[in-house]
Amino acid sequence: MPQEPDRSELTVPSEHQLATAENGPFTHACCSCGWRGPARRARSKARDDAQEHVGTV
Repeated sequence: MPQEPDRSELTVPSEHQLATAENGPFTHACCSCGWRGPARRARSKARDDAQEHVGTV
């Protein structure tokens, strides 16, 4: 049975609500606008993807 993703909030502009979700050894970033980043083994890479998505890098 699949486990519920572990989501942790990231700081972003209000029009984008970002979170990270874990699925086994992989983490991906997702956004309230429907965007979803690639699966990453490193949480820091997923967070970087999210920051690039909103243009705050």
